[in-house]
Amino acid sequence: MVTFLSGGTGTPKLLSGAADVFAPTETTVVANTGDDIELGGFLVCPDLDTVLFLGGECLDTETWWGIADDTAETHHELKQLADAAGLGTGPRYLSEDAQINGRYLSQWRRFSGVGEFMHIGDRDRAIHLTRTGLLDEGHTLTEVTQILSDALSVPWTLLPMSDDPVTTLIETPNGTIHFQEFWVANNGEPAIEAVEFRGAERAEITQEVREALSQPVVIGPSNPVTSIGPMVAIEEFRAALANTPVVAVSPFVEDTVFSGPAPKLMRAAGYEPSTAGVAAAYPFADAFVLDDDDGTQLDRPVVRTDTKMDTDADARRVARAIEKALNMVS
Repeated sequence: MVTFLSGGTGTPKLLSGAADVFAPTETTVVANTGDDIELGGFLVCPDLDTVLFLGGECLDTETWWGIADDTAETHHELKQLADAAGLGTGPRYLSEDAQINGRYLSQWRRFSGVGEFMHIGDRDRAIHLTRTGLLDEGHTLTEVTQILSDALSVPWTLLPMSDDPVTTLIETPNGTIHFQEFWVANNGEPAIEAVEFRGAERAEITQEVREALSQPVVIGPSNPVTSIGPMVAIEEFRAALANTPVVAVSPFVEDTVFSGPAPKLMRAAGYEPSTAGVAAAYPFADAFVLDDDDGTQLDRPVVRTDTKMDTDADARRVARAIEKALNMVS
């Protein structure tokens, strides 16, 4: 049995070719929910959904977001209507009171659907509406995720990191914004002064996550700050990682990142934007998988391979390196 921590695209890319090494029936995936937003009344869980669609064999693997060949008629009509009405198509937060009324949500996660700044496909929307409806009926996010996983025949056990809301917020010189406003609406361009995981101090992990973290854990080449950070901001989650074998794949080759805003975010979080910085951010990691071209010297066991993952064959190669590293520390 093994548990993968997933956020963004790094771990899903790894999972896409890992089945020959880590049997899906013996694999649990715990996904970040710090990126989640409520948009126009329905809950979008980007990192859960990427794994959900990957397992359901419908993920758009060109973008690693949404459903392949999905239409987006409703999304386009929302944008056209907002333009025609002069309302604009940028992020529109609901009022401060609305952020904490209604569903159990942490602040700064609720957006109006006017203009719909985040692209939502039509089939994709059906997932979000079903999720939200089931939550409104009283199911937990863990229960809802299992229902959706069963409907899409996802081969892994997929879990949200918590049933409690944790929201990733970016502090900029012009004020606080949600991570999705930073990354989607503003292409990651605003300067970052700090990163906050609002709600983490009161969030708890579920029994399902507790059991998953008792198994060996793999952290894929995800963003240490906004993909893994919300998970380890929960005290019990972080403590569990310190008591189980953990292997992490660096998203860097020395000081060069494969993709995404990790360097900028790591600087803001007080870490060097490099493999050495990842090691500092992961004191609970017992071993690392690094790229062949990464000469970083760490104080923990290292297995090297070509960590670039463009194909399923690449992912299998990295998965075998992870297996070797787990055998060194288990």
